Amino acid sequence: MNRQPGRLFYVMGPSGAGKDSFLQLVRTRLPAELLVAHRYITRAAFAGGENHVELSLPEFQRRRELGLFALDWQANGHCYALGCELDSWLASGLEVMVNGSRACLPQARERFGERLVPVLVTVDGETLGKRLRARGRENEAEIRLRLARARAHDEGLPDSVWRLDNSGSLQQTLQQFEQYRRGERACD
Repeated sequence: MNRQPGRLFYVMGPSGAGKDSFLQLVRTRLPAELLVAHRYITRAAFAGGENHVELSLPEFQRRRELGLFALDWQANGHCYALGCELDSWLASGLEVMVNGSRACLPQARERFGERLVPVLVTVDGETLGKRLRARGRENEAEIRLRLARARAHDEGLPDSVWRLDNSGSLQQTLQQFEQYRRGERACD
């Protein structure tokens, strides 16, 4: 049987926008429809953080040398990657969702072509600032830089990006995503 290649939903957004919460909701609500792929990260896996595969830097570098990553990048002092298992999943006709990087979107487009569906999770600036402050990971100057970077990245994204406003409930964000999937919503 010849299957159509699946789509890769490439979720992006600023830190604090709720990407991890959105991905977890998709993982629990749509398991029969979408696979949510794990990222490989040179950061400790800890409770409450992103569900990822923790690798040491030497492990990461070895896997990269062996060609086991479909995409990889560096950000915030860590190395991130999406595994080459994505290729076989997509070739099998499966729909897959990943936590991507806005900066790596051009490489993702080149690698996955028409199968790639960029999805931006956003929140208004005030909500984003409150969320970043509540996390307590950064000082005020770092938060201002994150807010400015979020505005700059969002403005430079192509019109084809599916934009999900996560300022309300996660359920509302999931409904927006489902509207796009059904073709009931045009790109903003």
